[in-house]
Amino acid sequence: MNQPIRPLERAPLLHVSVQESLRKYIEENRLEAGAALPPESYLAQQLGVGRNSVREAIKALASLGILETRRGIGVFVKEFSFKPLLDNLAYGLQASLRDIEELRQIRQVLETGLIDKTIEMISAEDLAELREVTERMRMRAERNDSFAEEDQQFHQLLFRCQNNQMLSSLIDIFWTAYYKVSGFADLKNPTPLSTWRDHHEIVEAIAAKDVEAARSRLAAHYSGIQKVVAQSRSALSPDGSDN
Repeated sequence: MNQPIRPLERAPLLHVSVQESLRKYIEENRLEAGAALPPESYLAQQLGVGRNSVREAIKALASLGILETRRGIGVFVKEFSFKPLLDNLAYGLQASLRDIEELRQIRQVLETGLIDKTIEMISAEDLAELREVTERMRMRAERNDSFAEEDQQFHQLLFRCQNNQMLSSLIDIFWTAYYKVSGFADLKNPTPLSTWRDHHEIVEAIAAKDVEAARSRLAAHYSGIQKVVAQSRSALSPDGSDN
């Protein structure tokens, strides 16, 4: 029996094709941040399309953080930023319990997998800053106050010594997206002193250069986060549904 004729695949929208052409132009010419693109009229002529298609493509690339339009001046390659990725990640997750848990797992694997390098490289100054942050956590925990700001600073400081900008950005993205999506900063933590103690013991394990203890305390910390989120979500949704 003959197979049925497959329907034709829809060709990509014109402005999408223009986007790809502009991306290739940037890559092939190795244009760096701040480099100007040719005028819209020139691009339209070279690509054989209307200026509206070029304009739509530029808008789309600007929304992705690849280009920026300076009114009255022109279009330029934009300095790379994780912000569009962060915004899209937080929006795309939509507070799904499954996605929140997967994001937590990624953070845990990233940090526990690289903590040994921190132990090798961390300075006395970094340790002192970490202890200052955890002390502020303790004081807030004793007042039963949220310490989300200190928590974010703690995780940034934990890996600052590695001087890895990509790592720092990823940690910041995962932390911020997780807090946005889970609403963790607004969740009631039944054991804030326990959460403070997790951070305190992570620092002391690092100071003792005990890799296994540091990994163990990080894992315990993330297990605690999982419990707080699960308990709070369960209270909001008694049937346990993924809202």
